[in-house]
Amino acid sequence: MRVAVITDDVRVYYMVVKALKAQGIGFYSLRPGEKIPFDVEAVVTDERTARNLDFPVKIVALDEGFIDELLARLEGRERFKRVCIAIDPGERPGVSVIADNRVVEVHRMRNPRDVDLILELLGRYPSALIKIGHGAKRYRTLTLKALGAVLGYDYRVVLVNEARTSPKVGNTDAPGLRDIVAAINIGLREGREYSIRELLNVKEPTKRELEYIKRRSRELSGNITISSSLAREVALGNMTIEEAIERQKKAREKR
Repeated sequence: MRVAVITDDVRVYYMVVKALKAQGIGFYSLRPGEKIPFDVEAVVTDERTARNLDFPVKIVALDEGFIDELLARLEGRERFKRVCIAIDPGERPGVSVIADNRVVEVHRMRNPRDVDLILELLGRYPSALIKIGHGAKRYRTLTLKALGAVLGYDYRVVLVNEARTSPKVGNTDAPGLRDIVAAINIGLREGREYSIRELLNVKEPTKRELEYIKRRSRELSGNITISSSLAREVALGNMTIEEAIERQKKAREKR
């Protein structure tokens, strides 16, 4: 179980239990004075009970923020003052977790809309701020739309100028190293805070952008150039370039 909830305060009890269940953490429910099982690593309690509780790791649940300290203790992490989850937008976005100006995790998303990783990281670091690079507009839009659908379009994120965040990488077999390093650099920079809704005010793509997307479709598919209307949908962040190629293929087959 690893965790024991010890309190007579009904409000605290239900708040703690709700948070523990949301995180999938098993727990014992005990009354003050009851014996604590041998496998418990941390006790969550109320302020009054904590004064008379003799246990090496006890966490006072004043509000839902207690879960951050509990997760840190269970995972052997220290409690950080400032955590950010940084995203380098792209076909396979790089992701970093920066805590108190230290890199604690790095990842890559499978595609721009696969935000399960980001949600998982938010579960581990509930107070984390999301930062995202300002480049790769159509990929950034896809990621923001996917996040907005889950977190709400009023959720606030920090937009970071990612100029010169992607380094030159020498001979290496590590896939996506540039994306990961860029995500680290984005996480270490300051930016400006916006709601997801504000950032999704996407402008009409230029002719140059459309031509780039059509050329990219040929590179990815080998011999298929998507239409200008499909390229526009990609530029606006309404679909991925791979989805546009599939639609173009189906349109060809119907002819």
